[in-house]
Amino acid sequence: MILRSRTVMAWSALVSAFLLSFPVMATDLRIGLRADPDVLDPAQGTSVAGRVVFTALCDKLIDTTAAGTYQPQLATEWTWSPDNLSLTLKLRSGVLFQDGQPMDADAVKINLDRYRFDPVSKRKSELKPVESVDVVDPLTIKIRLREPYAPLISVLTDRAGMMMSPAALAKDKDTVGAHPVCAGPFQFVERVEQDHILLKRFDKYWNKEAIFVDTVTYRSIPDDSVRLLSLRSGDLDMIERLSPSDMPTIKGDPNLQVIEGPSLAYDLISINVNHTENADNPLGRSAKVRQAFELSIDRNALNQVAYEGLFVPGNQHEAAGTAFYDPTHPLKDRDIEKAKALLKETGTPNPSFTFTVANSPILAQIAQMIQSMAAEAGFDVKIQTLESSTLAATSNDGKYQASMAIWSGRPDPDGNISPWAACDGFLNWGHYCNPELDKILAKARQSTDDKERVNLYEQAAGIYLADVPHIVLYHYKSIWAARKSIDGFVPYPDGLIRIQGIKG
Repeated sequence: MILRSRTVMAWSALVSAFLLSFPVMATDLRIGLRADPDVLDPAQGTSVAGRVVFTALCDKLIDTTAAGTYQPQLATEWTWSPDNLSLTLKLRSGVLFQDGQPMDADAVKINLDRYRFDPVSKRKSELKPVESVDVVDPLTIKIRLREPYAPLISVLTDRAGMMMSPAALAKDKDTVGAHPVCAGPFQFVERVEQDHILLKRFDKYWNKEAIFVDTVTYRSIPDDSVRLLSLRSGDLDMIERLSPSDMPTIKGDPNLQVIEGPSLAYDLISINVNHTENADNPLGRSAKVRQAFELSIDRNALNQVAYEGLFVPGNQHEAAGTAFYDPTHPLKDRDIEKAKALLKETGTPNPSFTFTVANSPILAQIAQMIQSMAAEAGFDVKIQTLESSTLAATSNDGKYQASMAIWSGRPDPDGNISPWAACDGFLNWGHYCNPELDKILAKARQSTDDKERVNLYEQAAGIYLADVPHIVLYHYKSIWAARKSIDGFVPYPDGLIRIQGIKG
């Protein structure tokens, strides 16, 4: 018996030595994105693809849950003052930035103040009601407000709640997006524009037990068919924003899986009404022309042809049937004759404009359908195709007449309408500004009474649906595709890919 035990021990030692002589295979999660992210700086970023990458790079003060509620992340708890004029957050202890610096109250103040005041920041309007950010102690921060601001919790679940290393910001805050340093599960390694972004696991991440992959590679592949082919061939493990028309192919492949979930996202057409000389055309000058353009569009046909009927056609920032949707302004049917009559009233029976879309086959199909539909009413629509981040940048600069855009959605209704419709909205590319609408939106932000907010957003809908600075088309359903080996991915309504829990 002793001899047998010694033999077993000898074999065990030999096997262990053999295994240790080989390196442990690293697990790389490869994700295909529909678009190349814009700048990887939470202060400056505006793209959906950028938000997907940020979920791995940058934890937020507060996160949402799969059910759409709120949960702790870098902050463990938060409380409102009785007058709703200050929010106190307790921070998680022991959190480090990816450069080894502590994530504490001083760091939070530096980041929030940067979002509020830096000239490059796109977060200013989201944090406009903030009076001051005060450090109470090393792990406690107090945000003081000029007036009650109901959306603040929601704001802190997105880019304005992402914390970057103050040391990295001190080196060069304007170009920190080229090498971001945050407090998330993965740290930045490299980026090749229009190709890929590589991240590696941060071994000192506060929640490292939830991370099961060593690296994450995001590949930018705008063409849906190429992205799908890369998944089927094994070059990718997962793709976001799967085209509904590709679902039968995925379901018929024994090596792949479709993952479906709810979504806050929607597509819209932004119209330049007051930004540079590009707004000086019939569509930009006249609300009636814009109303006619909207009446020429058959949203149901777009949904059926391009999205297999899976999405929900809509005309508002909130989907039909949700708490803040306004049923008194329902979606109108397509009406070519009324569209022609409106154009005749304006004296422009054949208005012409350029419609810019991202370089995706499905978006090109939608643009062509809209072009054909609008032509029946008398519109001459010219299509321009740009890379996604270029489209966002040129539109933001006013170098467009009408652009197709996607909004990933927010839990609070203010985060769905104000970025596009408020005078200082950071996605208000066309510089639309209606003081009466701004007053209503401001009042809605100040109220914590849902009934009052519902009434105010109904008033808001009446204004922006008449002015038509943009045209909401339909609300999404989130659809991902992945290799069958991928396990642990949880769909969230914001449509983002959280790496926590994913196993390859």
